[in-house]
Amino acid sequence: MGAAVGDQAALSSGSSPKDSGMEDTKAQHKVQRAPTAAPAMVETKEAGTIGRVGLKKKDGEGKQEWNTKNLGSRLTTDGMCALAAGGLVAPLITVIDKAIIENASGKRPMAESFRASLSTLLLRPHKFLVSRPFRLILMLYGGTYLTANTLDTFKSSIHNRPASSTTTGTSKFAATSAANISLCVYKDSQFAQMFGTVSPRPIPPVSYALFAARDSLTVFASFNLPSVIAPQLPMGEAAEKYVSRASAAQFLAPAAIQLISTPMHLLGLDLYNRNGGTTFAERMAKVRVDWLKSSVARMCRIVPAFGVGGVVNNGLRRRFMEKLE
Repeated sequence: MGAAVGDQAALSSGSSPKDSGMEDTKAQHKVQRAPTAAPAMVETKEAGTIGRVGLKKKDGEGKQEWNTKNLGSRLTTDGMCALAAGGLVAPLITVIDKAIIENASGKRPMAESFRASLSTLLLRPHKFLVSRPFRLILMLYGGTYLTANTLDTFKSSIHNRPASSTTTGTSKFAATSAANISLCVYKDSQFAQMFGTVSPRPIPPVSYALFAARDSLTVFASFNLPSVIAPQLPMGEAAEKYVSRASAAQFLAPAAIQLISTPMHLLGLDLYNRNGGTTFAERMAKVRVDWLKSSVARMCRIVPAFGVGGVVNNGLRRRFMEKLE
């Protein structure tokens, strides 16, 4: 009878023992799932958060970052290194350039001009270093090195690279060439007026063109020719132990091109020194007389200008920029 009462109670509640067992089983499943529900939700939430962070990072990748750390000091360093390198090579180049132009104008022989300038440099250096010829040469090479340095700083800033990094390529070649050629043409026009035998007068346009063509050949030989002629140099294995083909070509190419470019320089000077009444044959005769010694003199100025000065400028800049990084 007790069992009957229990069955009746179950029926009156609307459930059977079987149903009650199923509910108990469902309840157990709910209890088992409950602990895992929160972590699942947390993981989902965390996954969503990670996904949103990832999207934020991805969006940030499109924003370009600049390296402007110590930018003022870096630009000052560029100027000081260019000035130091230019000041190192300017005395010798001043002596050589003055001698070439004085010899071409007939003012005095090249050897005599060398002796006079070296005497001033050694015995009265203060007078030499404040002279206008020295300042013009310092402007020429200091300006060329400064152009290269500031371009390197500009590129390292906008591309977020270390301050000591340098660049190569078309932009640097074009910038330094433009600076060097324009400053050199101006320097030559001033030297022609200072050391000529005629009263100072405007430089003929054709002389400017010849000076620019001469400098263009030198720049071309300094930057483009070495890689072309290096494989063709007749160097043995013993010689390559001491100097590479690339290094040899870097010195030989700009020096050798002076044999071709120097006549342009001398003809431009002659057009200034002898204004009219001179035939082209007479001008070329004068060029032939001065060609060899002037070419050798210009070779001697190329090595410090494009070799020593460039190495010193780059070395100083790298050393000081590393301290500013």
